[in-house]
Amino acid sequence: MIHNQLAFLFSPDGALAKHIPNFRSRPQQVEMAQAIADAISANRQLITEAGTGTGKTFAYLVPALLAGGKVVISTGTKNLQDQLYQRDLPTVRDALKVPVSTALLKGRANYLCHHHLERAQCDGRFTTREDARHLARIVKFADITQTGDKSEASNVPETAPVWMQVTSTRDNCLGQECPHHKDCFVLKARKEAMRADVVIVNHHLFFADLMLRDEGLAELLPACNTVIFDEAHQLPETASLFFGESISTSQLTELARDTRLEAANSARDFTALPAATDALDKAARDLRLAFKQNEGRMNASMMENWPGWTDAMLALEDRLQQLNRLLQQQAERSEELENCWQRGQALAQKIMEWQDRQQIGKVRWLEIFHHSIQLNTTPLSIAEIFADQIKGRPRAWIFTSATLSVKQDFSHYQSEMGLPDAQTACWESPFNYSEQALLYVPRNMPDPNHPDYTEAVVKAALPLIEASNGRAFLLFTSLRAMQRAHDILMAQFERNQIEFPLMLQGEGSRNELLDRFRQHGNAILLGSQSFWEGVDVRGEALSLVVIDKLPFASPDDPVLAARLAQMTRQGRNAFMEYQLPRTIINLKQGAGRLIRDETDRGVLMICDPRLISKSYGKRIWQSLPPFRRTRELPEAVNFFE
Repeated sequence: MIHNQLAFLFSPDGALAKHIPNFRSRPQQVEMAQAIADAISANRQLITEAGTGTGKTFAYLVPALLAGGKVVISTGTKNLQDQLYQRDLPTVRDALKVPVSTALLKGRANYLCHHHLERAQCDGRFTTREDARHLARIVKFADITQTGDKSEASNVPETAPVWMQVTSTRDNCLGQECPHHKDCFVLKARKEAMRADVVIVNHHLFFADLMLRDEGLAELLPACNTVIFDEAHQLPETASLFFGESISTSQLTELARDTRLEAANSARDFTALPAATDALDKAARDLRLAFKQNEGRMNASMMENWPGWTDAMLALEDRLQQLNRLLQQQAERSEELENCWQRGQALAQKIMEWQDRQQIGKVRWLEIFHHSIQLNTTPLSIAEIFADQIKGRPRAWIFTSATLSVKQDFSHYQSEMGLPDAQTACWESPFNYSEQALLYVPRNMPDPNHPDYTEAVVKAALPLIEASNGRAFLLFTSLRAMQRAHDILMAQFERNQIEFPLMLQGEGSRNELLDRFRQHGNAILLGSQSFWEGVDVRGEALSLVVIDKLPFASPDDPVLAARLAQMTRQGRNAFMEYQLPRTIINLKQGAGRLIRDETDRGVLMICDPRLISKSYGKRIWQSLPPFRRTRELPEAVNFFE
C-alpha cells in the first residue's frame, strides 16, 4: 500500500509535481523512498547511497513525514541544516498537506546569551574597534530576535571573535542560577524541539549530546521513532571527535578571562585572584609557544623529547592548581566564581587523565593551532561505542549520502560504524555521465611526491582551463599545493595576458566565494578540503574540475597511523581495508562537484598517475560515476567545443 502511495506522490501527476516547479519524477528517488518507508515501519537500520541528482532529501522527507511519530534529522553542516529547515522541509510538508510541526536545534554556541552579553557590555574591553562595532550591532539584534540564533544577525559575521564573549559554553553556563534563565534562547530552542514532530540537528550536536548529554537531544531521543543521518559519510570523523576526550589551552585562557571578570565584580578586595588568572593565562600561552611556528598534529609520544614541553606542562598544571585553591576560598561569593572553581577542577582532572600513557584502545595526540593547543584522546575504533549508543528502544536508523560505498560495497562503512546487520541499498545517479562528462587522466605526469609536481599539474591543466573559458574548480589535497598553484597561475596569466578571474579559498567565506564564482561566469576557484564537498554550482559557471592528487590521508596523522598500526598487528590489510576505501569516498565527493544537473556538461581531470599505474587504480575509477574516459589532451579540449 505505502509503495503505491509513494509511487503516486512522486509521479508526474502527484502532489510533489503539482506543488514544486520543475519537479521531475525519477525512478531511483521512488525506490529510495520506498526502501526508507520499509525501514521506518520495521524499525531497521538502513544504509543508502544515492548518486548526485537522485533527490535524496525528498526521498527521505516524504516517507518520514507520512510515517508520523517523532523524527530527528541530522545533517553534515549548519548551512545544510538551515537549508533543510527553511526550504526543503516546508516545501515537502506543504506539498503533502501533512500537519507536522518542525524545529531547528543547534549547539549552544549558536545562540546569544543574555548574561554574557550583559557582561561583555559592562567589561567594555575589546581587541579591535571592529569588535566594539559588532557588539553594538549584537545589542540591537538582541532586542528584536525571537530565536537568538546568531546566523540571523546578518550584519555581524558568524566568525566574528566577539561572538565568543556573548554566547555560552557548556563550561560557563550558569543553568538555573542564571538571572536570565527564563529568557534563555537555548532553553527556548530545546522546548520547541521537544514539542515538534520533526527536529533538524547537525552531526556535531548529535554526537556532542550523546556523549555530554548537554545539548538538549538527550530528552528528544527517547521519544523519537526515526533518526535520519544525511551526509552520513561524515559520521566516522565526527563520532571519533566526540567519543574521545579533548582539552584546549583556549579553555584555560577562557577560564582565566571569566575568573578575572567575575573577580572584578564579586571579589575586588581579593587581589590574589587577578594575579593568579594572569599567571594561568601566561602558562597556557607559553605551552603554545613551546612549538614556535609549528602547526598541525603530533603523536603524544613525540613530546617526551620536545624542548621546553615538560617544563611548560608542569608550569601550566601548577598555575591551574594555584588558581583552583584561590577559587575554592572565594567560590561562595558568587555563582560565577563557584562555576569557575568547578571548571578549574574539571580541567585539572582532564589534563591529568590525558597524561596517562596506559590508555588501551586509544591514541593520545596534540593538535597545534595558530593561537592554541588541543590535547586529544581518540578511540582507535568507534564501532563498538556507536553500536552501544544506538541500542535500546526500537527505532529506525537511516544513513544516507552520495558517497558511502566502494563499487557498491558498503562493508568498509558498516565495519567503521559498527553496523554489521544494517540493510544496504545503492542507486546510481540519473544523469547521463557518458554523454555529459569526460574523465581525463593526463599522460607523462611525475610521481605525486616529486618536488615539481604542482607545477606539472598547472601546466597540464592550463590547456583545459583555456578551452573551458575558465569556469573551473581546482581542488587540492593540501593548502600548500593550493597556494603554490595559485602563485604559478597568477604569473602565467600575467605573462600570457589571460584575464579569467582567479579566486582562492580563504579570500572570503565559502558562500561569498561561490556567489562571486557564479556571478563571474568564467572564474577559476582554487580550494582544498572545504570545497571538496557540500558545494553546488549548477549550469555553465562550472565546466571543469581538476583534482591534483588522490586524497589519501596523511600517514603522519597520529590517529590514522595508530589505526593502521593496530590493523596490521591484527594481521589485516590496512591499506585495502581502510586507507583505500576512505580515499575512494573522498574522491567521489570531489568528483561530485562537476555534474549537478541534467543539463550540466564538463571534464573531470584527475592528475594523479597512480590512477593508471597502480593495481588499485582500477578499483578507484570503477567506483566513480560512469564517465567516458580518455588520456588524450586533444579529446579533452574538444569536449568543450
